[in-house]
Amino acid sequence: MNKLLKPLVFLVVMILVCSVIVRVSNSSRTLEEYALENPEIAYATPQKTEEPSAVPTESPTEEPTAEPDDVIYYEKGFFYCPIPMAVKEKITGVSYPATDSLISYDDLYYMQVLYYDFNGEVQTGELICNRSLAPDFAEIFYELYRNEYQIEKIRLIDEYGGDDTASMIDNNTSCFNYRVVDGSNSLSKHAMGCAIDINPFYNPYVVFNKDGSGENYISPPGSEIYADRSKDFPYKIDENDLCYKLFKEHGFTWGGDWNSCKDYQHFQKVVE
Repeated sequence: MNKLLKPLVFLVVMILVCSVIVRVSNSSRTLEEYALENPEIAYATPQKTEEPSAVPTESPTEEPTAEPDDVIYYEKGFFYCPIPMAVKEKITGVSYPATDSLISYDDLYYMQVLYYDFNGEVQTGELICNRSLAPDFAEIFYELYRNEYQIEKIRLIDEYGGDDTASMIDNNTSCFNYRVVDGSNSLSKHAMGCAIDINPFYNPYVVFNKDGSGENYISPPGSEIYADRSKDFPYKIDENDLCYKLFKEHGFTWGGDWNSCKDYQHFQKVVE
């Protein structure tokens, strides 16, 4: 069987070669010319198949989990929307009380912004704020981003179990947290989503002695060295700081302007 197969294959090849020669001779072209013009036939060279380009996998934090019609984009990477269900489940019983809240979910917005961290790398941050202030926050954080203003972290306070002190120690920038003012029984403006703390470890909360003899209380622990605002150090918020200027332009008040205490990290705005 093998002896018959070899001559048969040889015969087929010869027929094909002769056919090519006849075609070439009829068109007054040499085999070399034909081969150059038709390499895929003459040399049976397989054509390269391009591999499909890889489709990048987007980070789940880059797109909202709300319905598309509910999302308001300020710029790429900057949007706000009603609080998505997954976020509601995350914050309920932590930063948002399970019962007896004076603010509803509908009064709050979930936000994502881009920012430069302390290594100069772009990160995605999450905030929850009063819905009426979302446009302000979007514009302010976009301008901070454009100017490469450095913020160490922007995470929901729920990443710290709703513990404001733990968040401050980690120098986390945060907004909404249904809590009272430190050292009092009064609800904080944070409980309404109307206040934000920026780089809090470097811009502490300072309460003075009533007799004016000095500081009575500094928070967070470990930030005492930054209570002396006569010193020059990185990430310090003062009247010359871009963050201060932007929040003031948008009608926010600064805790650093208060008298009985100073909250250098804190900006708040009255909601009508």
